[in-house]
Amino acid sequence: MSEPVIIGVDLGATNIEAAAVRGGDILASKKKKTRAREGVDVVIERIGTTVRKVMDKMDADAADFEALCIGAPGAVDIESGVVQSAPNLNWTNVALGDLLEEELGMPILVDNDVNVGVLGEHVYGAGKGALDMVGIFVGTGIGGGLVLNGTPHYGWRGVAGEVGHVVVKPNGRQCGCGRYGCVEAYASKTAMEAIIREEMEKGRSTQVFDIMEEKGKAKLTSSVIEASLEAGDLLMEEAIQNAQYYLGLLTANLVNVLDPEVVVFGGGVVERLGQDFIDPIGQTARQHYLQREGAEKIRLVPAALGDDAGPVGAAVIARRRLQSAI
Repeated sequence: MSEPVIIGVDLGATNIEAAAVRGGDILASKKKKTRAREGVDVVIERIGTTVRKVMDKMDADAADFEALCIGAPGAVDIESGVVQSAPNLNWTNVALGDLLEEELGMPILVDNDVNVGVLGEHVYGAGKGALDMVGIFVGTGIGGGLVLNGTPHYGWRGVAGEVGHVVVKPNGRQCGCGRYGCVEAYASKTAMEAIIREEMEKGRSTQVFDIMEEKGKAKLTSSVIEASLEAGDLLMEEAIQNAQYYLGLLTANLVNVLDPEVVVFGGGVVERLGQDFIDPIGQTARQHYLQREGAEKIRLVPAALGDDAGPVGAAVIARRRLQSAI
């Protein structure tokens, strides 16, 4: 029996990516800007338009697909399809599943975007073949997900995997979540930009903001980080080293608690800098592993699927839920 074709959607604060997926293969895809500032109705309409473009590429309609699964940022109730809180979209208690079902007329499944991406990497990407895997995604914030015994681990309230809010420095920098000392307050792009600005205000020089202006960027991006490092900017180098140190502490904590076979690092920063970004993280992590025997076999690797991890992981989730419902 051939694999069903699923529509997988990755909903981000900046972009919407939709794809028709069979197994781990992308058959057709389309990307659009989210335009989240224009409100929920606009975003729903744009998701619908993006999905229909994929259907057009496939010369198909909604009845030709088993289901649609969408990964949304923030806290998601996977049973009801409600996005309970998505700060980057400015959403609170949005019934995404019901709204998309009304828009598209097909079964809709909803999950957290990082959980979806991590599962895609586990089944078809850098974590393929591992039973237990941790995903750490370095971007505007620090996202994460857990795959334990081959299945996503949600926790009893559905909020497991918030690795960005592991405290790595008690009473440290304030995080966007309001608490202090979270790894996100040191290792995210948002944190790196804030730290560089603080150092500049103390009188230190940097090219980072000139490079941002040259590139037309309003905030620190992965391309700006790469260009700043290539230019030998000392503050950028310090910010990256700082991030790597705290990500190393985070990795050690997760390894000590969960003992995974592989830790997969993703997100824009990792895509730009690759294994060179990960190696110093591993050096710090290994210094803090509790059980050293066999620790060299724990793989710390970059994600392999890039933007496709979201749609592919969404399709995996859809297939598994559909099969469990039979």
